[in-house]
Amino acid sequence: MITSWHQIDGDEAARHLEVDPRVGLPADEVQRRQARHGPNRLQGRKRRSEWVRFLLQFHQPLLYILLAAAAVTAFLQEWVDACVIFGVVFINAAVGYFQEGKAERAIEALAGMVVTEATVRRDGRKQRVPSEQLVPGDVVLLQSGDHVPADLRLIQVRDLRVDESALTGESVPVEKHADPLDAGTVLAERKNLAFAGTLVTYGQAEGLVWAIGNQTETGRIARLIHEAVDLSTPLTRKIAHFSKVLLLGILALAALTFILGVLRGGSWSGMFMAAVALAVGAIPEGLPAAVTITLAIGVARMARRRAIIRKLPAVETLGSTTVICSDKTGTLTENQMTVQRIQAGSRRYEVTGTGYEPHGDIRWDGQPVSRGDHPALHECLLAGWLCNDAQLVPQNGRHGVHGDPTEGALITAARKSGLTESELHSRHPRLDTVPFESEHQYMATLHADPLGGQVVYLKGAVERVVERCSNSLDEDGRETPLDRERVHREAETLAAQGLRVLAFAQKRLSTPQARLTHDDVRDGLTLIGLQGMMDPPRAEAVTAVRRCRRAGIRVKMITGDHVLTAQAVARQIGLSGDHDGAELVAVTGRELDGYSDSDLRDVAERAAVFARVTPEQKLRLVQALQARGHVVAMTGDGVNDAPALKQADIGVAMGIAGTDVAKSAADMMLTDDNFATIEAAVEEGRNVFDNLTKFIVWTLPTNFGMGLVILAAIVMGTVLPVLPVQVLYINMSTALLLGLMLVFEPRESDVMARPPRVPGQPILTRELLMRTGLVTLLILAGAFGLFVWEQQRGGSLAQARTTAVNLIVMVQVFYLFNCRSLTRSALSVGVFSNRWAIAGAAAMVGLQFAITYVPLLNRLLHTAPIPADSWMWIVGVAFAAYAVVGFEKWIRFRMVTAGEGTTPSQPSGDMRPKLSGNSLPMSDHQQP
Repeated sequence: MITSWHQIDGDEAARHLEVDPRVGLPADEVQRRQARHGPNRLQGRKRRSEWVRFLLQFHQPLLYILLAAAAVTAFLQEWVDACVIFGVVFINAAVGYFQEGKAERAIEALAGMVVTEATVRRDGRKQRVPSEQLVPGDVVLLQSGDHVPADLRLIQVRDLRVDESALTGESVPVEKHADPLDAGTVLAERKNLAFAGTLVTYGQAEGLVWAIGNQTETGRIARLIHEAVDLSTPLTRKIAHFSKVLLLGILALAALTFILGVLRGGSWSGMFMAAVALAVGAIPEGLPAAVTITLAIGVARMARRRAIIRKLPAVETLGSTTVICSDKTGTLTENQMTVQRIQAGSRRYEVTGTGYEPHGDIRWDGQPVSRGDHPALHECLLAGWLCNDAQLVPQNGRHGVHGDPTEGALITAARKSGLTESELHSRHPRLDTVPFESEHQYMATLHADPLGGQVVYLKGAVERVVERCSNSLDEDGRETPLDRERVHREAETLAAQGLRVLAFAQKRLSTPQARLTHDDVRDGLTLIGLQGMMDPPRAEAVTAVRRCRRAGIRVKMITGDHVLTAQAVARQIGLSGDHDGAELVAVTGRELDGYSDSDLRDVAERAAVFARVTPEQKLRLVQALQARGHVVAMTGDGVNDAPALKQADIGVAMGIAGTDVAKSAADMMLTDDNFATIEAAVEEGRNVFDNLTKFIVWTLPTNFGMGLVILAAIVMGTVLPVLPVQVLYINMSTALLLGLMLVFEPRESDVMARPPRVPGQPILTRELLMRTGLVTLLILAGAFGLFVWEQQRGGSLAQARTTAVNLIVMVQVFYLFNCRSLTRSALSVGVFSNRWAIAGAAAMVGLQFAITYVPLLNRLLHTAPIPADSWMWIVGVAFAAYAVVGFEKWIRFRMVTAGEGTTPSQPSGDMRPKLSGNSLPMSDHQQP
């Protein structure tokens, strides 16, 4: 079986495929091949059953804890609490179930992409057939506007250009030919092949089908999507680890309580209930709800900022991102070719504005100019529009191009100077054309000259146009002898800036003629000037990249485009190497093939630009960065981005220009296709993780404190200071009215001034664990102390327990305001900046008065009214706990400012993996 179809010529390809291209396949042979190869569509893997997918959502340690808590509450016949916990578990499972299946959607989108009709030659006749019916060996006829229906080996080509941007990242249509190529030619340069799903923008061709369905390049990408590992996110990894540790700790503590109680002479049943009370108290029932609600709020906030989340944990993943791997075409750039420089006469003009909108002007020496005062400029712009087959058409409220994007850029530049289409057609009607051919590398058009006679305009590659010229226009429009060396230097200067350069010439005919031939433009032309164009960076992308770098996030460009073009765009948007100010390092796909996996990790770490990269190499680069410990976000909009989008910790697709494949493989979509929206999403993601951390830091001391209160009672041989039903009440009511108020906490001012979190750093740092332990001991001492004090002064057991319950809740109320910022004073974030927290605290205090003084609640929760002076002690101890935590934060802040520590939410130093001293081999395209 042939694997390098680009290496053999058309005749040999036809022999291997057993077909005569002049006749095509006979109908009976088509049927045999259809039976052998199957339909020309992408086949996905068999899906798991819906029940299996749903049940797998429960396969999480945190849900095991909740199910155990629900079982315990049901055992205690607390049916309302049990139903609430079961409801939380079900909601979490339902969210996961409905968010799954993106790989299946990606396959469906890929399949839809290649379902087209095709023109084929069979039994010696041309006919239109559904692309699903194509078989290897079919002769396919292509023309402008066709989608390529399968992978083809081109055998006859006439001026064929194909838009492969969605597959390879190439920003301009690729000129195709039928000649054999070297075996090592990379995918983006296999110009004798046409690939399924790409678009013919110009010309005609015939080709032989050599791959269909899953065997095409598009199908190979579908397999890569399946093969990419579905990674967990940093949040799910941390929550899973935290849950496992918490589960083991709770079980160990409950077992210790049971054993100690039995050893001290307690009854088996009584000690079992005490162990159950401890376990129920230590389980943070509100944690899963807090995670889900926090992420859902993050989703809503990001949607308002034009980022649509398809998978909840993706919100937080952006906040922990350390590297963004971005596609160039359409993501960092406009995906609209734009003329930026014009060389006419001895003057170099700058063209402002981007894309196909006629907004902008033409400047010389920094000032806008009128083409009427610059004859050579006028002629150069005129030639660019007249020697042109493209049209600008309205598309979705903006201008698009019908035809070659390069020609669309020339029309736009002319319109910026004030030229109009009606003026051109009326004054310079076209009489004949010599179309562009790869062999000649130019296009020529014949026009009536409004001054009398006829004029020829020529457009093409600089070398081909200059060799046909003997004169050139100076800035005043006068003909002067041509200085070829100067023209080539000017062209090289423009090309070094990453611009695609075209030359323009004219020739006035003394004798009118009806036809234009190659002989007419063989010599005697006058060079008008040069135009340099490129797909320009988005202005907002420049700002977004700068903000990301300020936040400690590195941006890397991964593209299928030329290395010089990629480097030029990278410089304009502010990309550099490993450290700010370092030389821009660019690596080509051909060079990447020479690196082992271990060497690639170092290359991926150091380089900022990767050009001429294939889908497999994009996937390898993401994997290499992940192997270095990075949390990787991958942005893109093309088919070629899909496998890497799925492999990345978070895939970000463009909502407008993005293909359905990219959208289905991604975790997030940008509705405005704006790279700057990623910066906003990172900000929201960091805030999400901050608020989740705040909730966990707030809830754990209560759970641990109640567990230790029960353990202390068992060790000391006293009755339980809080009952299991009271423990459940505290957990559920405080989580609802207090803890969940933290998820509404607004962003802190320094959220984008911090470096990214260390990927391996646990949710609770050493400093936060110490604070959790401190507050746990304060709750233990306060609750147990007031429980004993209330009894010693003559209070009943119910009153003592009511005092302990109120103390635990009031400490949580005060501690809630400590947790509004993990590093700063509660007053510094603004007392009223989170009105939900104030409302929740007020509601909680009101509820405590209700359970203390309402007889019905007294009976349900085994509480009793307490005297006023008990409240003084309760509030005093709670405020003391608030003051102690505030003092601890102040001490830690002083240590940080003195360079002796770190804040919990802001790791010190550079978190990025350290590199070896080996230098990165430079690209052949780089200058030392």
